[in-house]
Amino acid sequence: MYTRILSVLLLACLCAHSEGSRRHATKGIVQLCCTQVSSTNISAAITGRTYEIQVAKGDCVHSVILRKNSEKVCVDPKAQWVKELIANMKAGKL
Repeated sequence: MYTRILSVLLLACLCAHSEGSRRHATKGIVQLCCTQVSSTNISAAITGRTYEIQVAKGDCVHSVILRKNSEKVCVDPKAQWVKELIANMKAGKL
C-alpha cells in the first residue's frame, strides 16, 4: 500500500514538472545571462580583448562578461580590477 501511494505521488510530481516545462517554453533563440558575478581577480586568465556589458533585467544581474579560454565569465563591474581591465582594453593596451 505504501509503495502504491509513493508511486502515485512520484507520477503526479513528474506530470506536474513536465506540464510546467511546457508552459514556460519559449519560441526562438533563448539567451542565457549572468545571474551572479564574481569579484575575484582573474585578469591574468582572460584570453580575449573584448568584453560585454550586461544590464540587469529579470533574473539577469548587471555584469561584465569576459572570455577565459572558451568559456564566458561573469564579473562584477564595480570591482577595481575589472574597471582597469576595461580601460586597458579600450586603450588597446592588451
